[in-house]
Amino acid sequence: MFKVAGVSRFNGAVKVRFANDMTRVKMLTKAGNTDIELMELPEAMEKSAVVSFLKTTELYLNSEYKEAIDAADSKYNAVDTVKVSGKPTKVKVAAEQAESEAA
Repeated sequence: MFKVAGVSRFNGAVKVRFANDMTRVKMLTKAGNTDIELMELPEAMEKSAVVSFLKTTELYLNSEYKEAIDAADSKYNAVDTVKVSGKPTKVKVAAEQAESEAA
């Protein structure tokens, strides 16, 4: 659960950042991050909820930040997919069947 989140730039790439408090700014700065934009969240949240929340903030209006938030959204809010294996089955649609019978 995180209480602070936002974005920062490191080596030219913008990334979403998660933290428990604003002291994270100091650590990011020391590590070489720039353009650090962190904010306190309205409540403690999991990463998936944080990313959804960031999409409702002014950060999302910046095209570079939007790209990073969208990337984090696809990572933390990914839709589960189901793989189906086996032999493909042909399914005839009723309209196609009616046409072929009429011919």
